[in-house]
Amino acid sequence: MFEKNFCPSPWFHMRINNDGTYEYCRWVVDKRSSVNENIATMPPQQYFQHNMQAIRQQLLQGQSPATCGPCHRVEEHGKVSGRQRQLLKIGVRSEQFVKTMHSSTWLEEFQTDGTTDQMPQDWQIDLGNYCNSACVFCSPESSSRLANEFKRIGLIDQLPPANWSDDPGLVQKFMDTLSASPHIRYLHFIGGETLITPAFRRILQGLIECGLHRSATVGFTTNLTIWDQEIVDLLQQFHGINLGVSVECLNPVNDYARWPSQLDQVRDILDRWRDLARSRSWYVQMRITPTILTIGHLITVYQYALENGLAVESCNFLEQPTYLRPSVLPRPYREKIIDQLGQWLSQHSGQVASETVINTRNPDFAAAQVLQDASSYVNYLADQPDESHRLPDLVRYLRSIDQSRGICVFDYLPEYEKLFRTAGY
Repeated sequence: MFEKNFCPSPWFHMRINNDGTYEYCRWVVDKRSSVNENIATMPPQQYFQHNMQAIRQQLLQGQSPATCGPCHRVEEHGKVSGRQRQLLKIGVRSEQFVKTMHSSTWLEEFQTDGTTDQMPQDWQIDLGNYCNSACVFCSPESSSRLANEFKRIGLIDQLPPANWSDDPGLVQKFMDTLSASPHIRYLHFIGGETLITPAFRRILQGLIECGLHRSATVGFTTNLTIWDQEIVDLLQQFHGINLGVSVECLNPVNDYARWPSQLDQVRDILDRWRDLARSRSWYVQMRITPTILTIGHLITVYQYALENGLAVESCNFLEQPTYLRPSVLPRPYREKIIDQLGQWLSQHSGQVASETVINTRNPDFAAAQVLQDASSYVNYLADQPDESHRLPDLVRYLRSIDQSRGICVFDYLPEYEKLFRTAGY
């Protein structure tokens, strides 16, 4: 009955946002319809077992909650969704749903009214917005540097709420929850920039002290602008590490999109993480957020990944800010990028998998996964409705940040000058 829309994630996963509010899913993008409780007023166990019952009931009834839309959209374009990956964690494949669901050890959990006495086994932990970068596609809630700039130039009226992880009492409350959870499997940390967030170090130390480092895998994302050897030493004590390295392209456009990064430094730190990961058998993903500004240079990331045996992941197609979506590109610009990606894909056709790679974290499928991700952007550019009416909003935003930073987008993207000038730059 619920095959089309079902996702098992709310039975074993939850998220804590930068401000301490809870979310039922790491892939939720539009939170306007969410009603969130906060770690300051409600224990994580209570939220997971009771407040998330309603979303579980909707999924059991075959409904598709509005906040689940991004997963269904990426599936339409041939990209692997979070829903599909969470299904795989319980042994269910979407193309063999009925058969594999009946054999899943989790089947009994789905034969209730959405109640559960489980504890989360899979966490996304947003630590706060400490960040030394001000990426053009980011938000003040995820970057302190961007928040201060936006307030200074009048794009926001006030700074975001304080980071929950700045409160030692709340961090201890969270650690107590983890210590009391018997089946923790995965903890993924993001910021901000995790390596400069004080709570990241404290939580890693706490996980080691309570012994969870022997069984739990830790994932985190870093922006390739700093290296912290003390944190690296802590990470090397863990059972497993999933490392996300954020980069948009290996082209100077990356310096504009992830301002004020410097490409030479980014490359050096990227190579350093690559070498360490190889020596420790860590899993590495190059994490991209393709926008109208960078989608024309994605091949540089895909090529590096293929040459170095890494995966590439863009969790969802960009939703916010709407004016930075790749679909804002007019058709002639899209066609050029489609041709470039298509030619590149044809050069590597021998590495394409015979079926969709759902387990994107299996290193044996890294090359096939990279090509699969690239193909999804070809499909997206070909099929996504035209949103070029958003170009005036885009150029107003770019003018504001260019003036603030003393830079000019055309120094990085001269091929867009005519397009942006026409839209009012």
